[in-house]
Formats: sequence, structure tokens, C-alpha cells
Amino acid sequence: MKVATYNVNGVNGRLPRLLEWLDETKPDIACLQEIKTTDEKCPARVLADAGYGSIWHGQRSHHGVAILAKGERPVEIRRGLPGDDTDLQARYVEARVKGLVVASVYLPNGNPQPGPKFDYKLAWFERLDFAREDLDRQRKAGRSGGRSERRADEGRHLQRVAVA
Repeated sequence: MKVATYNVNGVNGRLPRLLEWLDETKPDIACLQEIKTTDEKCPARVLADAGYGSIWHGQRSHHGVAILAKGERPVEIRRGLPGDDTDLQARYVEARVKGLVVASVYLPNGNPQPGPKFDYKLAWFERLDFAREDLDRQRKAGRSGGRSERRADEGRHLQRVAVA
């Protein structure tokens, strides 16, 4: 099974390139970040015509994530991270697809630091850790998603994608 991730940086403006990339790489599952559009304006029909079912967690002009699956529509589990009802940034969507639990994640930048954007980033990572721990507790047959690693000496976050 091939799982891929793609920072599309505006799905509607780069739709021809996304379709070309899907045709070239032929992933079974693709996680998109930075789709920069609302759910209503996502190109689900065009992607379905290309053989991919999809779910979207979009936001106008900023952020946004999606999960695509060849030959089937992902079944949404979670949209957004729990723990902060005031957080409206579209950075996380989780779904069941092809026997796995998959999360598409768009990590916060956090610059400049110190400051409110960095504080948001640290709080967001705590919520991401909680969601990952919740998945670990559930121990599904297979899962996929992002794991964060913090380097305290540099204050940076690295994203790791793991498939088990």
C-alpha cells in the first residue's frame, strides 16, 4: 500500500498539477495540506472522476487538510483536534480508510517566538499528542498519522509520518 502526503498550497489553483501528481505517483491514500479553500469549494467531483474518494477540512484562504483514497471514500472519524473549542484553524482531519486510521495534519509554524503564535503551536502539539495517545489506546489493526518530536534545545517541531 502506498501512502503519500502533498502540500498542495491551494488545491483549486493547482488542481491540474494535483491530478498529474496522483497519476504519476498512484498513491492508495494521499493526505493533502494547505488546501486553502472551504469544504464547499473542494474539487471532490473532479477527484472522484480521477478515481479518488475524499474528505475535506477546509478553511478559506488558509490552512486546510484532506484525505484522498483510491477507489473509496474515507470515513471521517475526527475533524479538528479536541481540547480547544475556540480553535477554528483547519489543521487536522482523521478517517478510516483501507483498514487504517489516517490523519492529515498541517502543523502550525509558530513564528515569531516568543509570542502568541508560538504559544498556540505548543498548545496545539499538546492536543495532537493527546489525539495520538487516544489512537494508541484504541489499537486498531492498522493506523497512519503524524507524530511530533520536540527538540527542546532548538524549540522546533519535526513531523514524522508512520504507517503501522
